[in-house]
Amino acid sequence: MRSLIRVVVIAAAGLAAISAFAQERQVYDLPQGAHPHDVAPAPDGSVWYTAQHQGALGILDPETGKVRHVPLGEGSSPHGVIQGPDGAAWITDGGLNAIVRFDPKTEKTTVWALPQDVAYANLNTGAFDHDGIFWFTGQNGIYGRLDPATGDMKVFEAPEGRGPYGIAATPGGDVYFVSLAGSYLAKIDREGGGAEVIEPPTKNQGARRVWSDSQGRLWISEWNSGQVSMYDPRDRSWNAWSVPGDDPRVYAVYVDERDVAWLSDFGGNAIHAFDPRTEKFTTFPKSQEGANVRQINGRKGEVWLPESGADRLVVIRTDQTE
Repeated sequence: MRSLIRVVVIAAAGLAAISAFAQERQVYDLPQGAHPHDVAPAPDGSVWYTAQHQGALGILDPETGKVRHVPLGEGSSPHGVIQGPDGAAWITDGGLNAIVRFDPKTEKTTVWALPQDVAYANLNTGAFDHDGIFWFTGQNGIYGRLDPATGDMKVFEAPEGRGPYGIAATPGGDVYFVSLAGSYLAKIDREGGGAEVIEPPTKNQGARRVWSDSQGRLWISEWNSGQVSMYDPRDRSWNAWSVPGDDPRVYAVYVDERDVAWLSDFGGNAIHAFDPRTEKFTTFPKSQEGANVRQINGRKGEVWLPESGADRLVVIRTDQTE
């Protein structure tokens, strides 16, 4: 394996609110061919990632750089991973067409296959509501819910068919997803299962991922338009900002504990931090060309970036003294 850990001190110029706390970037090399798609901080301080091309859940120890893989089964191709309210890793596995739970204490994996009458769904991402129900998307035109307590699963056809990708829960427990092919935001009726389409003002913008901030506003990465947009459910208003660069292709969005929105840009091979207080961007280069950050996640003081094209995890550590 290549050198495991590299630390680079970085200065984020041009944005006082962010430059005060962006301190260093640390790079962790992973097994060649892992293709880390999504990442999630684990409760014990380690970091989980989906090793999509190797059918495994990866576990990184940030202190030592040690990495190990937990195989998820024959045919596995995991896409999304999040930490559940039970402290376990919850995985949307497109290869298995199933939801997978990994218990870090027992190291047991539990698999819930989609119903037999549901064809290959191209499972993408998941989120928990405040009742402990796991909601998930499949880009081939479905979204669904799983009750971990009973194993009951329901799958729903998405409005306008193909496209559901990113999904997020707000602090109040509401669940929204976005459709890449449909270019819309949708709010799920958690009782009945229906979905209300909320049309963004920019047509055909390619809504890819979505994240809620502390106020329940939905931040959306727009793949086709190169924008980040924000929808406020309180007054049903929209705002949108163009990401810097000549040809931005905004893939991932994550909102940190300070309500700063972090974005990955395939067009500029960059990460952008957007501060809504000043409406300004700060740009951080990726670790190499073609790094391809498809998702961003984090915890207090840390922003984690899985570089699927470089077989690396990168963390931007932030100063919490502000």
